[in-house]
Amino acid sequence: MPAKRSPARRPTMKDIAQRAGVSESAVSFALNDRPGVSEITRDRVRRVAEQLGWRPSTAARQLSGEGAATVGLVLARPADTLGVDSFFLQLISGIQEVLAERHLGLLFQVVEDVDDECAVYRRWWAEHRVDGVLVVDPRTDDARPDLLDELGLPAVVIGGAPDARHPGLSTVWADDAGAMAAVVDELSALGHRRIVHIAGLPGLAHTERRIRTLRAEADRRGLAEVRSVTTDYSDAEGAAVTRRVLQGRVLEGEVPAGGTVEGGVGEGGSRPTALIYDNDVMAVAGVAAATELGFSVPGDVSVVAWEDSALCRMVKPWLSALSRDTVEFGRTAAKELTSLLDGGPARAVRVPVPQLISRESTGPCGAGPSGD
Repeated sequence: MPAKRSPARRPTMKDIAQRAGVSESAVSFALNDRPGVSEITRDRVRRVAEQLGWRPSTAARQLSGEGAATVGLVLARPADTLGVDSFFLQLISGIQEVLAERHLGLLFQVVEDVDDECAVYRRWWAEHRVDGVLVVDPRTDDARPDLLDELGLPAVVIGGAPDARHPGLSTVWADDAGAMAAVVDELSALGHRRIVHIAGLPGLAHTERRIRTLRAEADRRGLAEVRSVTTDYSDAEGAAVTRRVLQGRVLEGEVPAGGTVEGGVGEGGSRPTALIYDNDVMAVAGVAAATELGFSVPGDVSVVAWEDSALCRMVKPWLSALSRDTVEFGRTAAKELTSLLDGGPARAVRVPVPQLISRESTGPCGAGPSGD
């Protein structure tokens, strides 16, 4: 049997003191940027610490009041939908870029619902696990901002509109309403009058904003057969809903153009001539489902994906999509959080409106099985 390998010993302040030829107290003063040592000694101690690969322990940072050097991100979504969601992968990539520059760690956890998410925040706060948090998926009825205010935990809400009730929280948001209006403009100009929006999770603030905007734009143009259907963002539900709406079947939970955001069932009966999907994964699955049913894209039905990604350019036809720099979105959110940690004021930062890129999946309303 091979001998058990002992873990490498971490360098200590005593090691630095011996190498630099100074006392341990001088090392502590130098590394914690406190008075009591000369600049020459401070520079020598820091060089030696770098050579030895010394880093302060998290426990030591907490005891000294310097924080955990970690920020938190909790996601209350079905775990099986995350692996194919390009938005979150790109968002976290941007967040991590900024945190790495500041030598901050990211503590990530997936939970079942918002109640569990709130419990995580309370535990992290009590245990001094994180210095601040990034909050995603704002809800229409959201308990998290009040809790974060109560705890005094620095936070940036990603995707929520500015909220004057919580001036201590920063917000980074995009204009979902403007983006949806641009899509409806494009489809309407192509002659489409029957549009189905295959939306994301119900109760999310951005889902409700998109549904409300679609309804308002439909009302403004007199489009009576426009409706939304909420899903879990997965390819399976995207395909299932596509099959049902193209077969003219009414779905429980539909929100018709003249209905309410909270619920209702659409009149149904007519096949849509255009489909708007709330992410790229559902759009790709939807194209496959439409093709299986014998519908051509865009001859019989046009398709628009909300999030552009490589997936949109890996299928035939290439998908029209709303494009934005999601990595930069993540960078912006992380920068706002580090600003709060540095003592800066809370702010509401608006990122550019997603731009519609027209590709092969959208075209004039045709005269096929679903045409006017």
